[in-house]
Amino acid sequence: MNLRKFYLAILVILTQSSFSQEGLPVYSDYLSDNYYLLHPSMAGAANCTKVRLTARQQWFGVQDAPALQTLSINGSLGDRSGGGLIVFNDKNGYHSQTGMKLTYAHHLMFSRDQVDLNQLSFGMSAGFVQSQLDETDFLINNPSYDPIINGTIVQSASYFNVDIGASYNFLDFYVHATVKNALASNRKLYTDREPVNLRRFILNSGYTFGDADKILWEPSFMFQLVTQTQEKTIDLNVKAYKNLDFGMLWGGISYRRSLDGAQYVEGQSIGDQKLQYITPILGVNFKNYMLSYTYSQLLGNVKFDSAGFHQLTLGINLFCKPEKYHCNCPAIN
Repeated sequence: MNLRKFYLAILVILTQSSFSQEGLPVYSDYLSDNYYLLHPSMAGAANCTKVRLTARQQWFGVQDAPALQTLSINGSLGDRSGGGLIVFNDKNGYHSQTGMKLTYAHHLMFSRDQVDLNQLSFGMSAGFVQSQLDETDFLINNPSYDPIINGTIVQSASYFNVDIGASYNFLDFYVHATVKNALASNRKLYTDREPVNLRRFILNSGYTFGDADKILWEPSFMFQLVTQTQEKTIDLNVKAYKNLDFGMLWGGISYRRSLDGAQYVEGQSIGDQKLQYITPILGVNFKNYMLSYTYSQLLGNVKFDSAGFHQLTLGINLFCKPEKYHCNCPAIN
């Protein structure tokens, strides 16, 4: 393998922004009215029970390209508690994982009245994941002997982990902090020596402003830190909301950039490239239904493929209560 291919492999791994066994990957789907996917403290925070189905496909036309499907539901459990469920299926070539998360959240109100939003929330998700490695085609495609590879079986390993987090919503401002995979989790799927620390810290904040009768604007950011590798990434986002006769039209753009990088050889020179991609988002709310589409395009000179990442989200809001708070807070009202 030459240096260019070697560094290309590194960048492809960075593009995934997650370990292959980390559980539910962190993409941009949280911007499709689905903060619960990232933050367990947001379970039951809204005035509706939210059901969201997402499908993500990377690199159309590439065989065994990464694909992810998630189904999530979260809603209130009484006046001050919330619960949720996430199931997902993630496949990437010979590797795949399926999992489920159960969530409980508690919400504390500090408002002096019933219409000003001032809420502190805590949540925890307990997750179970099964990872698989299909080796049945390995020896056919690569007949050279490797003692680690059996070549005739589908290996599997299951593990348990938890996510914990807190959210603070004050009028039009919000901030979320979550620790994903808070426990050390020992698995032996690929070799006897695998990292047990899959911990990831996420800090997410934003603010909504504007005229509700015209256009609302919501700038936000998200910072991630993977403790095992010290990888750091940041998302810079902006969304706009427009109320129409039939519902709401909204859209935005997200820019993700890694604070780390890798070198690659280009001819006689050495270049440096950081993971970065841009994601436009378009969505519509019609009555109690929601539909959104996101497209992510990887930037830089070294790419696995020129095709982008497509994601579709379908949603329905159930058991909705009247909007309670006087604020521009789409994730709550």
